[in-house]
Amino acid sequence: MSCCNADGTQKMKLHVLPVSANSHGVLAIAKSLGLEDKGLEIVDAMGKTRSEEFIAMNPCHCCPTLEFGGDKGAIWESCACMRTMCQLFEGGEKYYPKDPIARGKIDLVCDWKNTAFYPAFYHIAYCLFGVPVDEEKAKEDFKKLCTEHFPILLDTFLKNNKFCYSDTPTIADLGVAPLLTLIKGRSKFWAEVPEGVKEYHTRVIEAFPEASEYFKMLDDMATAYKGDGADAEPL
Repeated sequence: MSCCNADGTQKMKLHVLPVSANSHGVLAIAKSLGLEDKGLEIVDAMGKTRSEEFIAMNPCHCCPTLEFGGDKGAIWESCACMRTMCQLFEGGEKYYPKDPIARGKIDLVCDWKNTAFYPAFYHIAYCLFGVPVDEEKAKEDFKKLCTEHFPILLDTFLKNNKFCYSDTPTIADLGVAPLLTLIKGRSKFWAEVPEGVKEYHTRVIEAFPEASEYFKMLDDMATAYKGDGADAEPL
């Protein structure tokens, strides 16, 4: 697909929150594949997701949201958007291969990210955005990351590979790695993150230099955070 006209009449729009880790994967795909040059419009949705217009498009009022042309509606959730973008546009198989087994493993990691990995970040990280969190739950969730989730990432998904089930980065890595930046908001938590996880985080971020401004935006925000919980000790 050489342009972003999903129905031949209207351009596709990618609604994002630039500082959000959940938007960074789709931004990395869009920038890496040069989709803006092919007609994709990237829309900064900051402050707009609760508007009547946005909710009519996406009743879950979340980003990223991929809006199709004409009457084809929209989809949301980061992995769903990345999958669709990679299937619609030339070059996308680089990040979401067509081989059914390789694709199945990538889907596995994406599902794990949504159901097991990401839920552990709420109390750890959402204080960065002014959301009230439970400090004891943050410590418990970080302990679970260290004892359960990081070992799965390192010993299963990254076993004998630089990236999740792959020697090259895929949408699975763009789902997982940007979230790790959020832990930097709690410096003593970040100090306890295994070196293998930190090295993986760096590999993924460096693999997408076209999206560096977005990665840096969140990294700067997290490392500068001095609010409640910033100096909390992990369990």
